[in-house]
Amino acid sequence: MTVSLEEVKLYLRVDSNEEDELITSFIFTIEELCEGVLRRPLTEFAIVPETIKQAILYGVGCLYEQREIADIKAILVFLKSVLFSYRQEEW
Repeated sequence: MTVSLEEVKLYLRVDSNEEDELITSFIFTIEELCEGVLRRPLTEFAIVPETIKQAILYGVGCLYEQREIADIKAILVFLKSVLFSYRQEEW
């Protein structure tokens, strides 16, 4: 994972361990979406830029807070806007 469960829980202000599995699944989902936008795996970055980490935190936050009504299209628009400068032309 590019961001740790602990980092995400701090960002979300979650103190308990009850939702760790859910939050972890959201991290993997958003990281996969980011890789799609970037057109490359996150593992290609020697050091992942803070912009990408913030995009992941934002996306996980959206899925966590709006889990029943999350607007994936809006999340993707945000991710594309924020990650555009790191995007490869093609896979």
